[in-house]
Amino acid sequence: MNDIALVVGEALVDVVRDLGGGERDHPGGSAANAAVALARLGRPVWFATAYADDAHGRLLADHLAANDVQLAVDPHVIARTATAVATLGEDGAATYEFDIDWRLPAVRLPDDARPVVVAWGSIGAALEPGASAVRDLVAALRSQALTYFDVNARPAITGTGADVARRAEEMVAVADLVKASDEDLAALWPDEPEDAIVARLLDLGAGAVIVTRGAAGASWVSRQGRADVGMPPVTVSDTIGAGDTLGAAAVDELWRRGVAGAGAAERLAGLTLEEAADVVRYAISAAAVTVSRPGADPPHRHELPVPAAGA
Repeated sequence: MNDIALVVGEALVDVVRDLGGGERDHPGGSAANAAVALARLGRPVWFATAYADDAHGRLLADHLAANDVQLAVDPHVIARTATAVATLGEDGAATYEFDIDWRLPAVRLPDDARPVVVAWGSIGAALEPGASAVRDLVAALRSQALTYFDVNARPAITGTGADVARRAEEMVAVADLVKASDEDLAALWPDEPEDAIVARLLDLGAGAVIVTRGAAGASWVSRQGRADVGMPPVTVSDTIGAGDTLGAAAVDELWRRGVAGAGAAERLAGLTLEEAADVVRYAISAAAVTVSRPGADPPHRHELPVPAAGA
């Protein structure tokens, strides 16, 4: 059997508007960015997504193929490929306007492909009719894989409120590892302190939660405690794809340490805080490369430092 990562979720085209009024198209989408990031780190990746047979869809197909991302579906189940108009601010941060339809095609993997990592999140975990199908797929695979959920809230598409937060919590309940930015937590649970939110995510079933804080770095929180890791100095081009890269690199490093496949949840729970900090440090180093160049352009393995010794 061949151990693979199955990534599930949206693929879209980022139409990036810069401060000078120029526009450029970048293939993207949170799940697509994560799939490419994992593939560039040398992992065999199969991707379940949806896009149309149009110019933007062909841009996505060419991008995925060029990065050795295999399709686990026939993606042509929507009429128009999704787009996100990303307007860059002076600090390189992007604000988005979306035109998106999301549904999950039937997933078909080769008989010799065994998902030992399942990664999903963002729009694909929040927008129906696809979100419920995604959750059912993850739940069916959880016993044999490390399951990773990236909250990556998009209030401009889903809105906010109790129903949106409840759907995110349903996804957390089938996740071993959860990633959320401090902004995600504030958007979905605005009346609660961060520590209380993270504690509830752990109570729902997550083995660990990574909270990202932009230029301030990220924190790993588990039953073992908390580890904080800073962001190295970096000249920011834009922040598109930074969180997707960070999550993918964290999964890659956990996989390297044997936290994948059947029993991954138990091995994740057994990580020491020192080991967890090394995982986050490696993940941040990958995100730092992505923010240093335009669009969602995650690093290849050779662009990153050698990971710390692990299992």
